[in-house]
Amino acid sequence: MKKKNKIEARKARDFVLKKSKEIAGLIVKGHNFDKKLSLKEFVKAYKQIGFQATRLARAIEIIKAMQKEKAKIFFGYTSNIISSGLRDIIAWLVKYKKVHVLVTTGGGIEEDIIKVLKPFYLQEESNMANLSDKELREKGINRIYNILLPNSNYVTFENFIMPFFDWIYENYAAKNKVISASEFVERLGYWLEKKKVKGRKSSIIYWAYKNKIPVFCPTLTDGSIGDMLYFYSMYRKRKIDIDIVADTVKINEITIKAKKTGIISLGTGVVSHYMLNANLFRNGSNYAVYITTARPEDGSAAGASPSEAVSWGKISGKEGKWVKVYGDATIIFPLIVTGAFL
Repeated sequence: MKKKNKIEARKARDFVLKKSKEIAGLIVKGHNFDKKLSLKEFVKAYKQIGFQATRLARAIEIIKAMQKEKAKIFFGYTSNIISSGLRDIIAWLVKYKKVHVLVTTGGGIEEDIIKVLKPFYLQEESNMANLSDKELREKGINRIYNILLPNSNYVTFENFIMPFFDWIYENYAAKNKVISASEFVERLGYWLEKKKVKGRKSSIIYWAYKNKIPVFCPTLTDGSIGDMLYFYSMYRKRKIDIDIVADTVKINEITIKAKKTGIISLGTGVVSHYMLNANLFRNGSNYAVYITTARPEDGSAAGASPSEAVSWGKISGKEGKWVKVYGDATIIFPLIVTGAFL
């Protein structure tokens, strides 16, 4: 009986301590705070931490490769990114021509302009539990998680954009010309310059105009700009038509003519897919970096992985040149910019 027990114990040990093969690769380790680390060294050390930290480091490497290979970089972001302080970082990237094509939502356009005119405000985390959204509505205050935006900002935006609509109407609609969404955004940048609007140099749209960087917005009317166009149509009795097909042709032509392309996407959904679908016309982008909290299990474009885009021909199939970093872009993206662009 004892012999049998020993045999069973030996088998159990073999199961528990199954013989392994040797592994070659990076050793897992964290930051050494006994040393005084520079900012670059601090960011570089993420590579060996593991989990999403290692993906973050991989994203930095891929973006560096985009730049080294002189790829045309498509940079996409959703409106909540502009609600946050990341807007100032993106403006810096555009000012210094670090990216070459922008894609965003309607909110990504209007909130950039609104921030030129009026500030957004942070709500202290300690007060979040006491916030009543019903009371905020009664006070005319809009909430974007812990960022507050008073309706007075939209009134200021209305005062800014109505004369702009008049200028668009007189130069396009009245002459039987149709403006594309990207032209509309480019003209907004021109308008900031023409009117010498104070604070314009903080704007993404302004620097895109100055540097001739196209800004595509397939959902231009999904937000306050759409509201203002409605008011303009109803009260001024003037109609402005915006051509989205012209922009589809324009962005597709950009990808077709590019020797290499790279995609950086903050947030996902329509913004990410607009860039990806354009890259289908060249059999896929050479590089791609996604930063998002969206999961892939529901089959949505928002949650889809870069690997899924490979199956569609929207990202080229060479592994190691794309990565999806799961997490909050407000934390992750400043680290990526530090490691990849500075």
